[in-house]
Amino acid sequence: MQMQGLSWFPGHMTKTKRMIVAEIKHMDAVCEIVDARIPLASRNPDVDEMVGDKPRMMVLNRVDQADPRQTKRWAAYFRNKGYAVLEANAKGGMGTAQFAGTVRELLRDKLASYAEKGQVGRVVRVMVLGIPNVGKSTFINKVAKRRTAKAEDRPGVTRSKQWVPVDSTLELLDTPGILWPKFDDPQVGIHLAFTGAIKDDVMDLEELACYLMEYLGKHYADVLSERYKIEVEQEDTGYDLLIKAGRKRGFLMRGAEVDTERMARILLDEFRGGKLGRFTLETVEDAKE
Repeated sequence: MQMQGLSWFPGHMTKTKRMIVAEIKHMDAVCEIVDARIPLASRNPDVDEMVGDKPRMMVLNRVDQADPRQTKRWAAYFRNKGYAVLEANAKGGMGTAQFAGTVRELLRDKLASYAEKGQVGRVVRVMVLGIPNVGKSTFINKVAKRRTAKAEDRPGVTRSKQWVPVDSTLELLDTPGILWPKFDDPQVGIHLAFTGAIKDDVMDLEELACYLMEYLGKHYADVLSERYKIEVEQEDTGYDLLIKAGRKRGFLMRGAEVDTERMARILLDEFRGGKLGRFTLETVEDAKE
């Protein structure tokens, strides 16, 4: 798969970036939502520059699908950078009840200063950022206990900014998901594609599934053996494993040839749905300072 230099920057993302820069001065804090399975690939590197020195919160979402040991390490990594950190599973609601308290703890000094000026009950405004399909809208819906932000599994659905009240003194500014203009590291594009953050019609699904099979074969061979009832040999390529799994599932075409495209879709669906287990594809050692 030729991921090098893949461009992905629709017009509405350029517009969103301008909007974020314009609105940031009115915010008390910024909350960034990332996928706990790929905390680096699911961060937009432009965010740091856009938000400047605003107080920051990092939400590690989908922790129910990530390796718990790696999630703890990532949480410590972001806390060391001075961020408030929340581990969440927005779909199931885990972590969302702690959001308001975490924001107020992050802004404790600022709120104390407001109180001294007699501004008790002043509304706190938090901008929520995240790349497409990272679970941002679902997280906001759960935090606000209502269906306000439009949540869909298709990347790039939330188009315009919208204010979402959490309680009488806390409001969230939901923003459309933005990716960056180009993935210079092909691994970033592959990881985003694994989790569905890039539309599937941009990628070659069979090649993508081969990459995933190869990774799982190297790092989680027992998972593949258990799920697909196949033997994982050391010399197996991702394509070999895709063929083995497809044959075992009975995905055969005329002439007993394996329908690798069908198997590729099944593999990616099961990975994205958490049916294969809990994996983190990046470690803190991968973070380049």
